[in-house]
Amino acid sequence: MANPAQIILLGSTFCAMLTLHFSIQLLSEHLLYWKKPKEQKAILVIILMAPLYAIDSYVGLIDFQGSKAFFMFLDSVKECYEAFVIAKFLALLYSYLNISISKNIVPDEIKGREIHHSFPMTLFVPHSVRLNHNTLKLLKYWTWQFVVLRPVCSILMITLQLVGVYPSWVSWTFTIILNISVSLALYSLAIFYHVFDKELAPHKPLAKFLCIKGIVFFCFWQGIVLDILVALKVIQSHHKWLDVEHIEEALQNMLVCVEMVFFSVYQKHAYGAEPYRDDAISTAKRDKKTE
Repeated sequence: MANPAQIILLGSTFCAMLTLHFSIQLLSEHLLYWKKPKEQKAILVIILMAPLYAIDSYVGLIDFQGSKAFFMFLDSVKECYEAFVIAKFLALLYSYLNISISKNIVPDEIKGREIHHSFPMTLFVPHSVRLNHNTLKLLKYWTWQFVVLRPVCSILMITLQLVGVYPSWVSWTFTIILNISVSLALYSLAIFYHVFDKELAPHKPLAKFLCIKGIVFFCFWQGIVLDILVALKVIQSHHKWLDVEHIEEALQNMLVCVEMVFFSVYQKHAYGAEPYRDDAISTAKRDKKTE
């Protein structure tokens, strides 16, 4: 009879394979109908988030007795990719509106719109600013600072963990810095969406954003719940060779493997290739008519 650990590993293997199946299927559809490279490159990066989280968590399950530094490394891989995905999502929104910061392209019809900042951002920037190339560049910088800061902090955290110098105050310092950083990145996305909600509506930006933030939300809050259950001794270790921290990590990784199946399915709705397939069909019909 299989023990619980084997059942969890087999179930997680099945979930990881399903996530890969749905993600590869969606990736293949976009590659088949490759009509708008600028948009679809960003979409491919975002689609890879679910399988990366699944594989990362599955590796953590296989070596569930790994060191703290090992699990911190696995978490850092996911979080660094999350930062990159947030930046790519903003790039996707820019491409929907034909904005190019590098080429200094901002459509005339969107210039001059008012951006209203809220507290505490009003401590650092004016309450109302007009949208132009510089304000759009600032929003991009606010997003990309998290992409840079996240891996730097991860390297420092893993290094300190390996050398055995990682007191609780250092952990809290990194947590505060990263929370401020990710909040600023998400704030820039919220501001951009608020200003261009009507123009972005046909592209289902909210569904796309929820797909990204949902993954992060579940991973974060279920980690908090597991911490509480460990503190209340609901989750306990009954083996001398296995401590409760490793059981908590295993449960977290198992849950992520299961959740990524659902997110990989939801991605097919949020990031489906149908708009590009329709463009390809209409283009083919026009070509036939001209012949």
